[in-house]
Amino acid sequence: MSGFDTNPFADPVDINPFQDPSVTQLTNTSQSGLDEFNPFSESSQRTNAVRTTPAAQPSQPAVLQTSVEPTPQAVAAAAQAGLLQQQAELERKAAELEKKERELQSHAASIDPRQNNWPPLPKRCPIKPCFYQDFSADIPADYQRICKMLYYLWMLHSITLLLNLLACLAWFTVDNSRGVDFGLSILWLILFTPCAFLCWYRPIYKAFRSDSSFSFFVFFFIFFCQIAIYIIQAVGIPGWGDSGWIAALSEVHGNVAVVVIMMVVAAFFTLCAVLSLFLLKQVSASGASRAQAAPRAPGFDGSLHPPGNDGGIGALVAQEVLIKVVLLVLPAAMPDFLDSLEVGSSLPLGVIES
Repeated sequence: MSGFDTNPFADPVDINPFQDPSVTQLTNTSQSGLDEFNPFSESSQRTNAVRTTPAAQPSQPAVLQTSVEPTPQAVAAAAQAGLLQQQAELERKAAELEKKERELQSHAASIDPRQNNWPPLPKRCPIKPCFYQDFSADIPADYQRICKMLYYLWMLHSITLLLNLLACLAWFTVDNSRGVDFGLSILWLILFTPCAFLCWYRPIYKAFRSDSSFSFFVFFFIFFCQIAIYIIQAVGIPGWGDSGWIAALSEVHGNVAVVVIMMVVAAFFTLCAVLSLFLLKQVSASGASRAQAAPRAPGFDGSLHPPGNDGGIGALVAQEVLIKVVLLVLPAAMPDFLDSLEVGSSLPLGVIES
C-alpha cells in the first residue's frame, strides 16, 4: 500500500533525472570514448578518408576551341621537311637496290652459266674458247634452222678454202709457174676463214638473237661481198689463188688428176655461191615475216614501227639499200671485170676452138 501512499502532487525537485543508472552508464561510456579518441592517428585518418565524400566540382560552361590557321612560312617549312624525308627515303631505297644489284652481279659472276664454248677445244689446251654459241637458248625456234644452215655454210666455206689450197698445191707441183696461186691460196685460207665467221656469221647470229637492225645491216652488206667473192673464186682467174673453172680448164691437156681436183674445188665454190644466194633469200624472207608479225605502234614521224625491236624492218631496209648499191655498181664494174679475165690468153687454143 506504500505505492498508494505517495503523493502524486509532491514537489519533483528532489528527483534528479540524470541520476538514473541507465543514463549515468551511457554518459560515462561516451566520455571515456571521447577522452581516448585521437583525430590525428593513422587509423582515424584512414577512417575519415573512407567516410568522407568528395565535394562536387563546380560545373563549368563548355567552351568551343577556335582553330588557328598556319602561316605560309609554317606550310612551306612542313612541305620542305616532307620533301627532305621523301628524298632520304628514296636515297635509302636506291642504296638498297644498288647493293642487291651488286650482290646479284657477283652471284652471277660466280655461277657464270654462259661460259664461252666455241670453238670446242680440249680443257688442257692453253687457248680457251672465244665465243658463246647455243642455238636452242639464244635463237628463237622459228629461226634456228636458218641460223644453223648459215653456220654449216661457214663450215663448207672453210673446207672449200682448204681444198683450194690442196688443189693449188697440186697445180704448183705440175707447173712451177703457179707458185703465186699456191701462196695466195694459203693467204685466203688464213684470212677468209676467221673473217667470214666474224664478219657475216656472228652478225647474223646476234641479229637473230637480239633482233637488231644494225646486225642485219652488217650481215647483208658483208654477205653481198662474200657472194661476189664466191663468184670470182668459182670463175677461177689464174694468178688469183683460186682453183675455179677457168684455171681447171687451162690444165685440161695436163695432168688429169690435177684437173679433177681443181674441178671439184670449182664445183665447191659454185655450190657455196648458190647456197649463199638461197640463204640470203631465206634471211630476207624471215625479216619480212617478222616485220609483218611484230606488233606495231606509231612512231614520231607518224609511221608504224614495232615497239622496241625493229630487226625485221632493219633487215628489209638493209636489203633494199644494198640491192640498189649492187645494181648501181655492177654495170660500171662489169666491163673492167670482163677485161681482166682475158679468157682468150688464159685458155689453151684447143679449148677456145671447141
